[in-house]
Amino acid sequence: MRIWLNPDKLKQYNLMPSDVANAITAQNTQVAAGAIGDLPVIDGQYLNTKVTAGSRLKTVEDFKNIVVKSNKTASYVYLKDIARVELGAENYQSFNTINGYPAAGLGISLSSGANAIQTSKLIHQTLDQLTTKLPAGYKIVYPRDNTPFVQESIKEVVKTLVEAIILVILVMFLFLQSWRATLIPSITVPVVILGTFAVLYVLGFSINTLTLFALVLAIGLLVDDAIVVVENVERLMHEQHLSPKEAAIESMGEISGALVGITLVLTAVFIPMSFLGGSIGVIYRQFSITLVAAMALSLIVALILTPALCALILKPNLQPQRWAVWFNQKIEQLKNQYIKLVQTSIHYSKSVIVIFVALIAVFTLFYNGLKSGFIPKEDQGILSVQIKLVDSAPISQSQKIGEQVRQYFLTQEDKNVDLVLIRYGRNYSGTGQNLAQGFIALKPWDVRTGKENSAEAIQKRAMKYFSHFNNAQINVTLPASVNGLGQTDGLDLWIQDLNGQGQDFLDSAFRQLQAQSKNYSTFENFDKQSTNSKANLNIKIDQKQALANGLQLSAINNTLSSAWGGTYVNDFIDRGRIKRVMIQGDAEFRSKPEDLYNWSVRNDQNEMVPFSSFANFSWGGAPEIVKRYMGYSALQLQADVASGSSSGQAMKDVEQLVNQQKDIGLAWTGLSFEEQKSTNQAVWLYLISAGFIFLCLAALYESLSIPAAVMTSIPLGVGGSVIFSYIFGLPNDVYFQIALLTTIGLSCKNAILIVEFAALAQEKGKNAIQAALEGASLRLRPILMTSLAFGAGVIPLVFAQGAGAVSRQEIGISILGGVMFGTVLVLFFIPVMYVLLRSLFRSKAST
Repeated sequence: MRIWLNPDKLKQYNLMPSDVANAITAQNTQVAAGAIGDLPVIDGQYLNTKVTAGSRLKTVEDFKNIVVKSNKTASYVYLKDIARVELGAENYQSFNTINGYPAAGLGISLSSGANAIQTSKLIHQTLDQLTTKLPAGYKIVYPRDNTPFVQESIKEVVKTLVEAIILVILVMFLFLQSWRATLIPSITVPVVILGTFAVLYVLGFSINTLTLFALVLAIGLLVDDAIVVVENVERLMHEQHLSPKEAAIESMGEISGALVGITLVLTAVFIPMSFLGGSIGVIYRQFSITLVAAMALSLIVALILTPALCALILKPNLQPQRWAVWFNQKIEQLKNQYIKLVQTSIHYSKSVIVIFVALIAVFTLFYNGLKSGFIPKEDQGILSVQIKLVDSAPISQSQKIGEQVRQYFLTQEDKNVDLVLIRYGRNYSGTGQNLAQGFIALKPWDVRTGKENSAEAIQKRAMKYFSHFNNAQINVTLPASVNGLGQTDGLDLWIQDLNGQGQDFLDSAFRQLQAQSKNYSTFENFDKQSTNSKANLNIKIDQKQALANGLQLSAINNTLSSAWGGTYVNDFIDRGRIKRVMIQGDAEFRSKPEDLYNWSVRNDQNEMVPFSSFANFSWGGAPEIVKRYMGYSALQLQADVASGSSSGQAMKDVEQLVNQQKDIGLAWTGLSFEEQKSTNQAVWLYLISAGFIFLCLAALYESLSIPAAVMTSIPLGVGGSVIFSYIFGLPNDVYFQIALLTTIGLSCKNAILIVEFAALAQEKGKNAIQAALEGASLRLRPILMTSLAFGAGVIPLVFAQGAGAVSRQEIGISILGGVMFGTVLVLFFIPVMYVLLRSLFRSKAST
């Protein structure tokens, strides 16, 4: 219940706001007076009932008729005589509109450990049931819902998974050339996938975009072991004329060590990821656990199930089809040319070493040229708009700007925009009449096809349009890549007053930083996240003059508070609900500073004394909120990464900018803090993974030369990922790091296949060169087959579309580059490195 006071009427009737509050308190009350016939009672008591006195007022008319003042002549002053009474809002500081219509908002946050999709489904079901109870003209909409993006992302990843499986099977059929042989590794796919789901269930993981993403990467890997087994069994059946059962037994004696070594290497690559902390650790952990589980199950299937299937399904002496004969001839020609190249390379091994070192130098240059980042910007189907006017702007001005924002998105971007929610009186900076924010709900991804209709393209067009607004600062951003780490996908930081020089010093430092920030091209919109210096009207009470006029200071303060800020009196019951009663000066009597003089206070002589007799006002400025961060007075700032720049370079430039200011500290927060932490962790992650690989191989082969030869394959595959990422303008971020680690595992896998067979050949009496040539010759076909199978598995990622496409494309392109470069370079360099390192370690052992 809103009581809007008229100061002129109050003065006319010799009243103050406190008189109104006292009258409401007295007449809007209900007292439990006791009971009739309560114990103990007299003999013969015939009645027992509770007694109440007074009653709660319920309607506007009830409040209008409250008697504020009366006299002996039976004349009364009612509340309606001195105030405007209405049923209004409890809070006028902020309000919402959706597509221009008034709206009430309800925000629901996910509890820790809850499933977003299941929770959203239950919420929708509940609200759909309540929709039938809404009055005519009302409906429920969802302008800001993150679950459609999650659902669509999962749908797209599942689609990619199916495409990857189909492509991998086609590649296997191309090389194996028999539906029987192709069926065996194909059976591995559902067995391993279902087994991986069981492992995830036991460990408490869910089926989400990250775990499904990891399964897409695993598809090409999990058939590798089975492919190696099938290919080797068929080779032995053909070359040694063994039966399928005999060939399977002989084959497992030859390649079991290689299979175990490959799995150990892949496990060694991914296990360290699972121990990282922070938000990046959550991402890494989802990938690593899924991949390691899939690899382990793939090895078990390859060692136990695949040989049995080979013995049962494969048939000897099958005549190949004409296309298969042609394909095999081409592979044989390629193998002959390849062996000649390897022989020449071994002969000129010193030149090969020079080329190897030169390639590493080139790869290092490309790596240093990569942009740095954390997580790529995704089209989540939502845009955020932050609106800020000058500090003294009233909310009516904010409404005009908000209306222009709404009209732009619903007219200029009508084919892409579904809903426009505008919240007035607040944004991420805080609260205030000069602030507003919008959430733009975009249409589904299948409607917004093409890059020009992506969220980022819409955001860039909007920023260009709103840049011409001189009376407001309008910033359109994508939501944060990780929900809960910041509000928008930009830079979040604090500047700190290290020596406690005060808020003025901090504000001055910020203004200097903001002016100097225009000299940097990597970031823009460098500003505070909170309004900290809004103009302030200071009212000064001349206490001596007030006391001389017979006024009580408490009455003055009470009148000021009630007139300008509003006072809560008590409660009333409205349609079965308890609501507040508030008194405040009506809007027309508190719209400008001079309205102060319309108000009066009653003195001890029962006279009304106007504020002009003892008060005046002046303008000043004071911080609305003084914040501290890490123990220092601080300002929270934000900035957007400029188009074409990386967040990593923008952060470096911001650090350079802030470091120029004396006695000012810098602390990153949100996504920026996580990015800084992940950058520091990446190098250690690579080193630990490489160390794990070396130790596993050294323990497996009880040799240093074999692990050393395998380790030389790492930069070869990594270089391919780096070059492809550089060519396509991809950043060095979390997904690039995952791609890099995957490429390391693939490169080592191919190297192990060659080195393992070369080592077996040496054990049979051949020298290092003969062994290397035999290993390269025997393993060329399976290496090509497994690498092409894995490459085919990531091709759907490269051409991904829809929700979450940016992440899938980024990791797909990086891995595809690693597979292509790594396979070719490993086949060329590893035999040479094997010969050199075996000779080197043998010579050292002999001395």
